[in-house]
Amino acid sequence: MKFVLNIIWLVLSGFWMALGYVLAGLICCILIITIPFGIASFRIAGYALVPFGRTTVERRDAGAGSVIGNVIWIIFAGWWLALGHIVTGLALCVTIIGIPFGIANFKMIPISLLPLGREIVPTDQPFATR
Repeated sequence: MKFVLNIIWLVLSGFWMALGYVLAGLICCILIITIPFGIASFRIAGYALVPFGRTTVERRDAGAGSVIGNVIWIIFAGWWLALGHIVTGLALCVTIIGIPFGIANFKMIPISLLPLGREIVPTDQPFATR
């Protein structure tokens, strides 16, 4: 079932949202100091392509650096990626078939706003962190 949901997701919104994350990652990788943001963006792009069967958990070893990084991320990239999820989620919720995918878009808003200090894991291992 996860496979079918991921294929439908990819066609309806996953590909376009992943492109947004890849674009943000490429822009962030221009400067050396913003490379961690680019890496986080590429990681989320993979999650945006196939979200069903995976979830995000907080990393226990994330410190003050991730908090400061998340504030910077929200200001420069996070707000427009979250806005993309909101618009796409609302558009998908117009149809009955699209409602689960719209809800999945809404569930991705927190990681689009605060990606540092979070890890993407399979849903059968939600408590497995490094």
